[in-house]
Amino acid sequence: MDVTRDAILDCLGTVPDRPGPAVETVSVTAADGFERRLLEYNVESDERIRAYLLVPDDIDGERPSILAVHPHAGEFAVGKSDPAGLSDTEPYHYGVELCQRGHVVCCPDLLCFEDRRPPEHERTAGTAPDGADYEKFVAMDRLLRGSTLQAKYLSDLVVALDVLESYDLVDAGAMGVLGHSLGGQEAAWLSWFDDRVAAAVVSSGAARLAAVQREQITHNFALYVPDLLTVGDMEAVLADVAPTPLLLTHGTADRIFPPDSVRTLSGTLSEAYADAGVSDRFETLFFEGGHEFPADVRSRAYDWLARWLDR
Repeated sequence: MDVTRDAILDCLGTVPDRPGPAVETVSVTAADGFERRLLEYNVESDERIRAYLLVPDDIDGERPSILAVHPHAGEFAVGKSDPAGLSDTEPYHYGVELCQRGHVVCCPDLLCFEDRRPPEHERTAGTAPDGADYEKFVAMDRLLRGSTLQAKYLSDLVVALDVLESYDLVDAGAMGVLGHSLGGQEAAWLSWFDDRVAAAVVSSGAARLAAVQREQITHNFALYVPDLLTVGDMEAVLADVAPTPLLLTHGTADRIFPPDSVRTLSGTLSEAYADAGVSDRFETLFFEGGHEFPADVRSRAYDWLARWLDR
């Protein structure tokens, strides 16, 4: 897989240099069985971002940790607040649910979302792009500079793992990642990119890109990695995740990621994990529904993470 991996890295383009995060705690609030800490840290030498760290009240010694990556849904005003339990969309509060199961959870903003948008006065005055226009701008800017939005997302999420790893209360050998939709897409890529990911859950976030194009479905701009289809599509990425435990969950009526292509992708990944001698570390959970992350599926996803991370 080394040749293919190198080719995919070439597709991603330049990955930003990784700084020391220099974490600062901005505020701490008590919640239902856990503490919600607002953090600020470096993702590049000239860029600091904010994330929520969710810490169980009863923590005693090291715990497994989860990087909970928020969805897209066209809701650019909401990012980290979804998994951190501060939004109105309860099915996206998976960071809180994981923390209440005993995990330390980090919920960062992806670029273009929540605190990572241009200042409100600039957006209101029309002197800076907003929403999808800003997402398009930052994606095109990275293409012009020999990189991609996907490379930027990966770079930032790698730093989020650095942040988790810096805490004594985190078991550095038991860090997982989970996300829905765009968050699932990023969980998939991060599990390929960073060997520190010990288990991953991809909720409605992975399919064959050739099928996405076949159905003429437009997506978030990070999905479009130049030349990836010539290298081998998403199966080339995810087959290389083995032997890391990986769970895909997907609705049979999902209109964003074509379910037939997820079944094809799943078959390829099953073979890759079997070839690696770890068939039990890959699973696909199909459920009757659309582009969603229902409660029973979330519960099974959390059980999957606990199976591989709790030691």
